[in-house]
Amino acid sequence: MKKIFSTVLVFTVFIAAAQNHASIPAFTAYAVPAEESTDEAESNMFTVKDGLHNWTDAAQQIQFYYHLHHTGKLQLALLLKNKTAGNLLTVAVAGKTFTINVPAGAAFKKINVGTVNIPSTGFYPVIISCKTKKGKTIADIQSLELDGEAVQDIQFNAKERRNAASVHLRYPLADSIKTIAFYNEITVPAGMDPVHSYYMACGFGRGYFGMQVISPTERRIIFSVWDAGNEAVDRNKVSDDNKVKLMAKGEDVFADGFGNEGTGGHSHWIYNWVAGTTYKFLVTAAADSATQTTSYAGYFFIPELQQWKLVACFKAPKDGNTLKNLYAFSENFVGTNGQQMRKAYFSNPWIRRDNGDWKELTQATFSYDATGKAGDRTDYGGGTENNAFYLWHGGYQPATAKYGDVFTRTATAQKPAIDFYKNADSLKETIKEQAAIKAYIAADGNSSWNENNGVHYKMLKEGSGDFVKLSDTVVVHYKGQLLNGFVFDETKDKPATFPLKRLIKGWQLGVPNCRVGGSIRLVMPASLAYTIRNMGEIPPNSVLVFDVEVVGVK
Repeated sequence: MKKIFSTVLVFTVFIAAAQNHASIPAFTAYAVPAEESTDEAESNMFTVKDGLHNWTDAAQQIQFYYHLHHTGKLQLALLLKNKTAGNLLTVAVAGKTFTINVPAGAAFKKINVGTVNIPSTGFYPVIISCKTKKGKTIADIQSLELDGEAVQDIQFNAKERRNAASVHLRYPLADSIKTIAFYNEITVPAGMDPVHSYYMACGFGRGYFGMQVISPTERRIIFSVWDAGNEAVDRNKVSDDNKVKLMAKGEDVFADGFGNEGTGGHSHWIYNWVAGTTYKFLVTAAADSATQTTSYAGYFFIPELQQWKLVACFKAPKDGNTLKNLYAFSENFVGTNGQQMRKAYFSNPWIRRDNGDWKELTQATFSYDATGKAGDRTDYGGGTENNAFYLWHGGYQPATAKYGDVFTRTATAQKPAIDFYKNADSLKETIKEQAAIKAYIAADGNSSWNENNGVHYKMLKEGSGDFVKLSDTVVVHYKGQLLNGFVFDETKDKPATFPLKRLIKGWQLGVPNCRVGGSIRLVMPASLAYTIRNMGEIPPNSVLVFDVEVVGVK
């Protein structure tokens, strides 16, 4: 999730050679362990106005980072203060450790730390620790001051936003390809899953789908789809005809709206995913060009159950397109631990075309967000390992990829195996469906109804011909409805002809109870119809009602 920050604009500093001086604002530093933050993800210790303040934990380090392009002498000083006298700090840099006194007073004072020799170029941290604490707070720090020949052309992030740059894989596809499904797999290596991470597997022009680390105790599978229109912050300002509509969601899935990064429909399922395990994601699109809408559904494969789970299905207005602009990314969405490295592997990506054919994706293009483009953070990279694409960012390591680099993997022909009939929520959905069907039949009158292997039926008109056989090709008039009466499909003037064996299970079980020339009403649970599949006008997990007139058989 991207976040819009209210930020005092401070540009990344590149110091001219003649100056050999840099002042790194303390609000760009990090506390280790990370500090607490507000509900709006704002730091309780680092602000543009106050720099570092509220430092009270003597076990907590303060870390500054910067990149040096020259070797030579580096002189360090700190602008700091404290209400109480007697506090001592240690400052570690380039293999040396210095001890300094924190001055007592209301005004910041410049305290010289010491001089070190920089033997090679690269990223260098300055690590500040508390040696002696007197009173409530340890020290307020305004800035780290650097001088010397090593400072020439120094690079550091001077902006309030301390997040690592987000990094992306974009999967190129011709505009002529109509994509109705996008499959991808993610593996996050052990130790590369810090809090405030989002590893996104299936991104598309209208939304995104992946997994997050929300806190030390909560992880999520998240699927979101953007509204139409241009509102960036407040969903209450979005007109109803521009809003994404929730069509269905899985058991225990939370669904609501979101704002502040555009607006749209949001869903998440709390799930304790584990680093080192491979997770599978699938997004499908059912486009309706007549209404200019598209229903997008996100499915997550639960490895311990070996079953798919519907996360949510949203209908997007002013669309009518199949999946476009496919991508994946890794994101650090809160900056309190933006110095930590994140890494993810993206393996075996596929798409499915509207003709049913699967196509493997073997190329991806590397890119990054505005933080990377501005040069605020340059610790990122990507490539291929073990025939999987990968992305990494954070950690203050040298970049290993450039914007626009193209990565290639070898095709494996391991086409995704998708079976929705035994899905993770089958049992709970069956209980709800049975209750809904029971209520429908009771309202219609119980006495005339029969049941065959889960399909409830009643005769609307007795036929005079033979009973329909499963092997028949049937010629029928029909009308298909949801339980709420919405008609999603029906024949008009001419009947339709189908091989019965090729139709959904509910038809195969229900229609043979009717004679040729007769009419029958069928009520079937989703498990005998389209289960959790995204069928556009038919939401996942829908009980269906069909009125079928059997005109003839072949």
